[in-house]
Amino acid sequence: MKSAIIVFPGTNREKDMQMALEYVSGQTPSLVWHKDTSLPDCDLMVLPGGFSYGDYLRCGAMAAHSPIMKEVIERAKKGTRLLAVCNGFQMLVETGLVPGALLHNQSLKFICKQVHLRAENTQTDFTRRFAKGQVLQVPIAHGEGNYFVNDDMLKSLQDNNQIAFRYCDENGQTTTDSNPNGSIYNIAGVFNDSKTIMGMMPHPEDSVVTHANGHQGIPLFQSIVEALA
Repeated sequence: MKSAIIVFPGTNREKDMQMALEYVSGQTPSLVWHKDTSLPDCDLMVLPGGFSYGDYLRCGAMAAHSPIMKEVIERAKKGTRLLAVCNGFQMLVETGLVPGALLHNQSLKFICKQVHLRAENTQTDFTRRFAKGQVLQVPIAHGEGNYFVNDDMLKSLQDNNQIAFRYCDENGQTTTDSNPNGSIYNIAGVFNDSKTIMGMMPHPEDSVVTHANGHQGIPLFQSIVEALA
């Protein structure tokens, strides 16, 4: 499986993502600078976490218009798999590739801690290695991770099985206390309607190798490798 990670000024998780993908796939992903206008041949594109352009204007808004994003969007629309994490998820909603918006955390504070997630749709290229309802623990690190859609769109996401992960407690219960940022319906990650694109706020890449919080993010990367190998 060939993969390409897009790097923006202010990105800080590209190496974590590269390490996670290499650990699981055995192949080193390419790093592509945001000012490039073409991508190498790849099966998976990744928009990693960080603070692109210093999070000025609105998180992900400037990065969504970087030169490389034209080809990322074109390839994604043609079916090339796209994984977007944290700041990458913010870029994703800015491009309209997935619905919704990411608002300031309900607490209005930056949050960096471990959270629990529950796998909702496990019939996709990103989640096939999870059992439905499986709980995993991964870190979050964001100030604008409060996912919002209106009631009609929420119903559409539910009806189309576009919800990937929800925040929960260690027992898999989706409570108010287990929601770290105020996201509607405890949503932590979503798919596009064809399930070829996934965006999520938590960082599965930082729960892969032993020195970075164990291995609970591994099934996500195994799913991708298995689907695209």
